[in-house]
Amino acid sequence: MTVKGLPSEVKFCKKCLLSNQKPTSTNELLHNKDTIQIPIEFDTEGVCYACRSVEKKFNNTIDWKLREKELIDLSKKYKDFKGPYNCIVPGSGGKDSAYQSHILKYKYNFRPLTVTWTPHIYTKIGFKNFQSWLNHGGFDNYLFTPNGKIHRLVTRNALINLLHPFQPFIVGQKFFPLKMASLFNIDLIFYGEQPSDYGAKLKNIKSFGLNNPEHPGYSLDAYKGKQIKDLFLGGKKIEEYLREGIKLSDLMVYLPPDKKDLQKKNIDMQYLGYYLNFVPQENFYYASKHTNFQVNDERIEGTYQKYASIDDKTDGFFYYTYFIKYGIGRAMLDASQEIRHGHINIEEGKSLIKQFDGEYPKKYLDDFLEYVNLDKNEFDDLCDSFRNKNVWREVSNRWELIKTPW
Repeated sequence: MTVKGLPSEVKFCKKCLLSNQKPTSTNELLHNKDTIQIPIEFDTEGVCYACRSVEKKFNNTIDWKLREKELIDLSKKYKDFKGPYNCIVPGSGGKDSAYQSHILKYKYNFRPLTVTWTPHIYTKIGFKNFQSWLNHGGFDNYLFTPNGKIHRLVTRNALINLLHPFQPFIVGQKFFPLKMASLFNIDLIFYGEQPSDYGAKLKNIKSFGLNNPEHPGYSLDAYKGKQIKDLFLGGKKIEEYLREGIKLSDLMVYLPPDKKDLQKKNIDMQYLGYYLNFVPQENFYYASKHTNFQVNDERIEGTYQKYASIDDKTDGFFYYTYFIKYGIGRAMLDASQEIRHGHINIEEGKSLIKQFDGEYPKKYLDDFLEYVNLDKNEFDDLCDSFRNKNVWREVSNRWELIKTPW
C-alpha cells in the first residue's frame, strides 16, 4: 500500500537522519484510507524543515529575551482575569506538560488549570507521574475518561482502517482542552513545542486555531463545511456508526466545540515554545526536579530512552505501526530530535536507529490485543497489508527496508 502524497523515493535528512516519508499532522475527522498526506519538507541541501526550524533556536535568529518579555507582558494582561484560573495547560504529567505548567505558574505567575484526556491503558509509571505532577507540582486537574466501550471500538476501527491505534487519543488531546476552556470561560490555552520543531511548516509560529487554513492538521475548523454524519472516526464515517446503533451522544466527545462558540469566546491557543526555548531533554531535567517525574525502569521497546511517551501501554503499538507505514520508528524519531538539539551526533544516531528501530513491542502485547480484540496473527497480517511498497520489499518471505540511514 503506497501512502498517498508521500515521496516515491526514500531520502534521509543530511543533518538528523529523519526520513522524507514522515507525514505532518492531518485533520483526523476527515482522515480515511484515501487521505493525501502532507510530508515533511527537505530543502535543496537535503536538510529537513525540522532541522532548519530548530537551528533558529540556537543561532541567535530568535531573541529569546524579547520573546520572554512578550510572555511576561501576557501574564500581566491576564493577571486580573476573573476566576481561579487564567489559562489551561493540557497534558499527562509527562516531562513536557510538567515543565509547561510548572514554569508558567511558579515563574511567570499564571494560574493554570491542567486538563488530561486519559491514555488508553495507563502504565504504572504513567499514572505515578500523573499523580506526582499534581501532588508534587501543585496543580488542579480535570481528568476525562471517555466511554470505554466506545473508545475500544473507535480504536479498533482506527487500527483496522488506518493502522493508527492512537488516533482516538490524538483527537481527544486536540479537542478536550477547547471544551474545558469553553466550559470555564478561560480564553487562553498553552500548548507545548511548536509543530515546526517536528517539521510542520506553518506561517503562524505563535499560535493556531480557527483562522489557520494553511495546514489541515492545525486548523480547528475540523468540519470543513461537512455535516457530522460525514465526518470520520477511526477511518469510518460517523453515519456508519449510527446505522450500527451507536448513539451520536456517545461520539460527541470526539468532536470539537461549535465553531461559532469558539469564535464568540475568542479562545487563544498559544505555543509556549514560541516564548521559551523548548528543549525536550531539558524539560525532563526540569520535571524531575520540580514535579518528581520518574523515568521508566527499563529501556522502552523500539528505542533507547526511558523518559518520553511512557504513559500508555498502547504507545509502543503507535510507534510500531508508524514504522510499518513509513519506515520511521521510535528510535529514528528520538534520535533525529536529539541530533537536532545537539545531544548526540549523527553517527551515534545511525547506530541507535540500526539497533532499535522497528523493535516488536512485546511487553504489553497481550493487553493491546485484548483491547482491540485481535489475535497476534491478525495483527501481524494487518500490519503487512499496510506496508508502503516504496519503503519495504519482501525478500525470502521476510520484509526489509529498501533504504536505511546507514
